[in-house]
Amino acid sequence: MNDNRADRMRQDAARGMPITLNLRERLRLSGRIFLLVLLITTHVPMHYLWRLLRLPSPWPRWFLGNVGRIVGARVEKIGVPLRRDVFYVANHLSWIDILALGGASGTAFIAKAELAKAPLVGWLANLNRTVYVKRENRLGVAEQINDLRLALEDNWAVTIFPEGTTTDGQSLLPFKTPMLRVLEPPPPGVMVQPVFLDYGAVAEEIGWIGDESGLTNAKRILARKGSFKLSIHYLEPFLPADFPGRKAIAAESRRLIEEALLEALGKPLRPFRFDVAPVRYAVREDSPAAS
Repeated sequence: MNDNRADRMRQDAARGMPITLNLRERLRLSGRIFLLVLLITTHVPMHYLWRLLRLPSPWPRWFLGNVGRIVGARVEKIGVPLRRDVFYVANHLSWIDILALGGASGTAFIAKAELAKAPLVGWLANLNRTVYVKRENRLGVAEQINDLRLALEDNWAVTIFPEGTTTDGQSLLPFKTPMLRVLEPPPPGVMVQPVFLDYGAVAEEIGWIGDESGLTNAKRILARKGSFKLSIHYLEPFLPADFPGRKAIAAESRRLIEEALLEALGKPLRPFRFDVAPVRYAVREDSPAAS
């Protein structure tokens, strides 16, 4: 897929327009789908066998990492990821973020509820213990925070994408804080580690932005030529107790990620070019989860 064609396709998709694949793109799409089906038939039964035997299953992590490789991601880890008792806070560009981070660290995720209904991607997210955020759930925040506390008590690594949507790798949106309420107060021993995901020159092409549907984005990515580098920068972790309150934790995480993004871009960030519906957690004032 040449640069001009890829750029036109990306712009059309962002406007919600259908995309048309040429013969080579359809062949690449078909080939990658075949490899994904082959991967499912080998890894998923082994995962359920491990669960049946009540053994810790490494298969979701291996599966996500291999799916990421099939779709073209060549993941490079920079820095030292904490393996457990850690709350990763990351910028967000694509559903590939989940494949890369899950494959690299075995983390569980917090994701918007719409992801659960996305073809293939939703199933992948369910396989890896995703906690879903419902945008307009009056009482859902308290329940979701409880799910997160249970995950952290089980020593999981948990990842949150606090921008609330995917962007283009040239911008960084304000961080939403309701799901960080799980760190008020922080569970004993839990650290926060900001994570910067860098897709380099292909960030805008890969980004799932605008009015593009999940299915269109998946088709576009699976049909693209070649591979791409995805650098996962595990930044300096910090004790959430040193930044009391979810707003302070969000601000420190964003500061560190913004510094890394600015260094990678070598230029100022630009305003995000698409209208983003706010991620609202409409909780009743008398609810335990109310601010």
